[in-house]
This record gives sequence, C-alpha cells and structure tokens, in this order.
Amino acid sequence: MKKAFILVTLLISNIILAQTTKEVLGDHNGKEIVLFTLKNKSGHILKLTNYGARIVRIEVPDKQGTIENITTGGETLETIVKGDAFGGATVGRFANRIANGKFTLDGVEYNLPINNKPNTLHGGPEGWYAQVWSPEILTTKKKNVVKFTYISPDMEAGFPGTVTMAVTYTWTDKDEIIIDYLATTDKKTIINVTNHAYFNLNGTGKGFIQDHVLTINASNYTPVDNTSIPTGEIKSVKNTPFDFTTPHTIGERIGSMFEEVAFRGYDHNYVLDANAKIAATVYSPESGRYMEVFTDEPGLQFYSGNSRSWNQFKETGTMPENSRSSFALETQHYPDSPNHSQFPSTVLTPDKPYKSRTVYKFSVKKD
Repeated sequence: MKKAFILVTLLISNIILAQTTKEVLGDHNGKEIVLFTLKNKSGHILKLTNYGARIVRIEVPDKQGTIENITTGGETLETIVKGDAFGGATVGRFANRIANGKFTLDGVEYNLPINNKPNTLHGGPEGWYAQVWSPEILTTKKKNVVKFTYISPDMEAGFPGTVTMAVTYTWTDKDEIIIDYLATTDKKTIINVTNHAYFNLNGTGKGFIQDHVLTINASNYTPVDNTSIPTGEIKSVKNTPFDFTTPHTIGERIGSMFEEVAFRGYDHNYVLDANAKIAATVYSPESGRYMEVFTDEPGLQFYSGNSRSWNQFKETGTMPENSRSSFALETQHYPDSPNHSQFPSTVLTPDKPYKSRTVYKFSVKKD
C-alpha cells in the first residue's frame, strides 16, 4: 500500500509539472527559438516564446464557456520571427518614443538609431523585441512560471551601460498573467520596459474593438506633437476624447471633432491616478470577457490600433487583422522621459535595480 501511494503521488506531481511544456521551433541567427505552453488547472492556456520574451497566445473562455485566443501572435518559427515586430513582446531598452533619437545623461549626448522618423521607437530597429532571450522554466506544483533573461551590452543601440534584464511570466489559476521585471546595470543609463500585447476580447480575428468598453483610472494625459512626442504638458482629460475615467466604448469619440480636427484615434500616454488600485478595465459586451490591468508604473499607453494591419501567415490558421481590430494597454513610464525633467525619472543606476510588476487578469461578466 505504501508503494502504491508513492506511485500515485509521483504521477500526480508529473501531471502538475507537465502544465508547462517546451517545444523547440528551430534556430534564428544561430540561437534556439522555443515555444512554451502554460496550462492552468482550468485548462486555460498562455503561450510564450523566447524571441522577444513575448506572449503569442492567450486562451480564455467567453460567457458561453467557449475558449478562444484573444491576442495576436504566431506559433511557428517563421510567424514569430517575421510577424508583427512588437506584438506581445517585451519592449526595451526604452519603450515608446525618444525625440529625434537623442537624450543627454550627465552632460553626455547619446544618439540612437531612428526607426520612427524622426524618432526612436521601442529601442530602435533591433530592440529587445528582436532579441533571443535565455529561457528558464520555474514551474512549481502551484504555479506555472517561465523566466526570460537578456544581457544588453554597453552601447547596444546607442544606450550606455550593460543591462541585465529578467522578465518572469506567471500564469495563475485565476487567469492572471503576472509579469515581473527586474533590471540591473553596471553604469548609469535609462530604461523603460513594457509588454506590447494586442488584445481583442471577442477573439482574435473576430471583428473590431470599437465596441469594447474601456475605463482608465487617469485624470490626466500627456499631449503630443505631430510626431507623437509629448509636448511636456500634463493636461486634464476632462471634456476631451481622452476621458475614460468613466466607461466609454473605444470607438465612441473616434471621428468626432477635437481641437478643430477630426479625432483619429488613440496612441497616447495616460498619467495614472496615484491612488487608483487598478489602472484600467476593458469589457466586451459581445463575448462577456472582462480584462483588468494592474501596475506600479506611472503611465499607461493606450493604442486603439488606428492604422495597424496584422498580416499573419497562413500557417497560423487565423484571419488577417485590420485597422482597429485589436488594442494595446502598455504599462510604462512616459514617452521621451529623458528629455522632460518634469516627468518621472527613467534613470537606472548600479546601486538601485529596476523592479516593476504588471498584471493582466481575465474573467467573464454574464448579463
């Protein structure tokens, strides 16, 4: 009896540990690309890859109990490497834009590669989203955890300091993606990191997101110029299309007149209210899926997919994505912060590691 009990225990442990699996997809520039599948006790799935330390699939139920993928991403070597550059990826060394690809630190001007004329976007054309990270499965009996590590050498893409960046994903039984960031440097530098997942709570490839109901706990935002660089002002969202302090559909005010021109959509940083327990929520009346965003970052970039075309490869088996067929809620510091001393600092020093946590939680609201 004792031997039988031990055998059963081992079998149960093996089943639990098998909830995180690894599949080798092939090589990219001499480095191995792998796909991880994390399954919680409800059978809901999160898929990750070490190319860009990115999310490629999130399977959760709708109000009818139908489980569908709600994010964009490929699951083959070709679709991951040649698909959307930013989708689902860990973005750095500096997420969002830096004006004219320049910043000054301790009196030294640094020049970065331009990939979003006239600015640098998401760390340049070879940012962290385009790097192969070192992966490690940390799964225990109670948690599905995968950790990705990347060492960014001094002056990579023009940024000073050798930075060691670790991103840890935890997929919980409550359908939460917990993303923990930890960075250290050997000399003074700047850093701004986010996850760039796109979402459609109706299901990937199932129409548009204008009907999604959004709330953002931010009383202010940072206005931008015609190249999407902050002017340096912090303005109230009141009486503007940017006011999501109460629920509004994403598409409700797109096309309306604002500042004497037609408002074309959202790609703006929100200044999160310091006392808010939750950064944002999104609800799809069609599917009943409900998403909550928690973060300790001061800002949230809301992108409504204004001109985005997701040209997926046929191997993915999903429909191509068109403009406004998905949205992004990127937790981060403000764009172009190194060039605006009044913004929260993005300076990283050897004596103080960068630590941050973001949580995306999914559930269902039934009518």
